[in-house]
Amino acid sequence: MASGVKKRSSFAVWWPLGFALLLVGLLVSERFVFPPGLDSFTEQREMMDTIVSITLFAGDEGEAVSAFESAFSQMEDVVAIASIYDSQAEAAQLNAAARIDNPSFELVELLDAAMRLSEASRGAFDVTIEPLLALWQYDPSAERQFWELDLEEQQAAIDEAKRFVGADRIHLRENPTAIELDPGTSIDLGGIAKGYVVDRGIEALLRAGIDHALVDAGGDIAVVGGKPDGALWEISLRDPEGDAEPVARFALRDGAIATSGNYLRFYDPDREIGHILDPRTGFSAQAASSATVIATTCTEADALATAVFVLGPVEGLAVINGLEGVEAMVLRYDDPTEIVRSAGLDRYEIQKKDGT
Repeated sequence: MASGVKKRSSFAVWWPLGFALLLVGLLVSERFVFPPGLDSFTEQREMMDTIVSITLFAGDEGEAVSAFESAFSQMEDVVAIASIYDSQAEAAQLNAAARIDNPSFELVELLDAAMRLSEASRGAFDVTIEPLLALWQYDPSAERQFWELDLEEQQAAIDEAKRFVGADRIHLRENPTAIELDPGTSIDLGGIAKGYVVDRGIEALLRAGIDHALVDAGGDIAVVGGKPDGALWEISLRDPEGDAEPVARFALRDGAIATSGNYLRFYDPDREIGHILDPRTGFSAQAASSATVIATTCTEADALATAVFVLGPVEGLAVINGLEGVEAMVLRYDDPTEIVRSAGLDRYEIQKKDGT
């Protein structure tokens, strides 16, 4: 009898504890397998002369606000480094002195990527294009603007400026770290900095514990994680002719997309000299109406979209098809309704209902 009573007593003591542990285990496993619902949050801020928008999924508003602050702060830090118009920015100081000692990691990484992508694009993308860009800028003190000069005068000035253009004129030094420019060379990071800023925003969101997000800086877009329900991020490509119907739509889980075109900004009042120049000729690029690139990072997508726009559909897609993990869509210059696609673009493009 005593033995039977002892066994029942032991069971009575341990059964509640075992049940509690089982219940905790079930709750933990349920939270792991079925995570709590995530809500969508969006915030916009003005940056880099455009609107930067972040959409993310978070468990509550507090988590979202903290992530927004981390991402925007990181992006603003990069903007403060990469500007050539703010005399306090490292890029501006580099242009002024042709050398900067102990540069930030961000500026070194930006220029390293710029040099690599210049080589990959056969010189169609080049951040040392600033001496050529300066020729076309409006000069309030000039009797005639550069676009008003005859072709012979323009060509002479361009030939002189081209002496100082070329990614090989940038030198990244080590021990101690420094960046040097050859005499007469200056940089403009406008064709790559926005994409790099977007990438830094995505990295900040991931550090903040955000697994699903989209960062859009005026059409330079990076996404991560798809949406919590498994859906992909959908991105539309606007028509350069201004039609309401998008030219194409793309679906991405992770990666980046950027578009370059000369249909928004011009140097001259007649809107004939587009703001994207061909660094090889010094004149406005007229090989495409727009170029869209999908890549792993927005830094790559931004720079390569500019390069493909400069190169045009034939030479541009030859470059893209030779790069791993990169796809592109190009609208021809003479007929923007004619679309040329890289070999693997269909992995991302959403087909229209009519199958086109």
